[in-house]
Amino acid sequence: MRIVYLTHSLVSCWNHGNAHFLRGLLRELAGRGHDVLALEPERSWSRENLEAEQGPGTLSRFAARFPDLAGAIATYDSSMDILPAIADADLVIVHEWTAPEIVTALGDKKKRGAAFTLLFHDTHHRAVSDPRAINKMDLSGYDGVLAFGQSLADVYARAGWGNRVFVFHEAADVRLATSPDRNENQMRSGAVWIGNWGDGERSEELGAYLLRPARDAQVKLDVHGVRYPDEAIEALHAHGAEYHGWSANDRVPEIFARHLFTVHVPRRYYVKFLPGIPTIRVFEALACGLPLVCAPWEDSENLFRAGEDFLTASSETDMASAMRALANDAGLRRELAANGLETIRNKHTCAHRASELLAIAEQIRPRLKGAA
Repeated sequence: MRIVYLTHSLVSCWNHGNAHFLRGLLRELAGRGHDVLALEPERSWSRENLEAEQGPGTLSRFAARFPDLAGAIATYDSSMDILPAIADADLVIVHEWTAPEIVTALGDKKKRGAAFTLLFHDTHHRAVSDPRAINKMDLSGYDGVLAFGQSLADVYARAGWGNRVFVFHEAADVRLATSPDRNENQMRSGAVWIGNWGDGERSEELGAYLLRPARDAQVKLDVHGVRYPDEAIEALHAHGAEYHGWSANDRVPEIFARHLFTVHVPRRYYVKFLPGIPTIRVFEALACGLPLVCAPWEDSENLFRAGEDFLTASSETDMASAMRALANDAGLRRELAANGLETIRNKHTCAHRASELLAIAEQIRPRLKGAA
């Protein structure tokens, strides 16, 4: 099958967590013999910010780190660049950060009789936080929607997509996110949090479930991420945390391997309006065998085993207690690491998602033939 994916960026993961999953998904599909092409705009906020912060040489780093994907990427500037690239595609998937005019052009192509299956892939909270942005997308020519959680799928179902919306969670690329030997030694210390500050969407939560608990538990805390304003960096330092800036996602396993545990602090929209959707970091931490403690979120789809795969904290005090336990109990760390890794390997790898995607495409295809 020839599969074309329009992504915001595959090359850059600067403030673009979905790139982590897409790299793994496309690698898996290519490894199964499918002809895979990723199309990304020549200019995108992720690529431009990465280049501005790290220098243009950082983009060439992608080819060295992901040689199996380097030849499967092309850039475009307009819909005229895209249409020839999808002419012989069997499946075309369009990410929600794609420009509305490109989304429309592909839908129009489908309406005019294009034979490929056309799917829209939503991996963000804008459908509830900025619905006007999603409403600008003309999806009338699309065959279906991939939503990265049931609560988001429900939003599309209420908008009339019915059985044409499919739950398609992210997952861990276990070729990259691997579990090292968990011998407890002097190389592991403290906690790590990898995440972006993010427009105030979880500023209060980071204080309550990360900074103050780590300080109160006297746990050394390292923070990696981007878009931290000066006042946020000052807050980190005031609480004794060390800020390291941006880190490429392929370096995350080695960063995790230097620490005793990590913390999941979901953005407010995923707690209040889109429950049940974890971020990619949950999958990656567990895949790397790193013990995890979570701020409050509702695993409404039973993706994991709360209390077994990770610890949960319902308050700031609970979080400090959990951090102390994880810092001091090697047996607890080993148990959580083993359980979380088991769940990832059994349910949440990119191989699982590749199979799910192919099954969705097969489910849609008979409907299209029947409608022809």
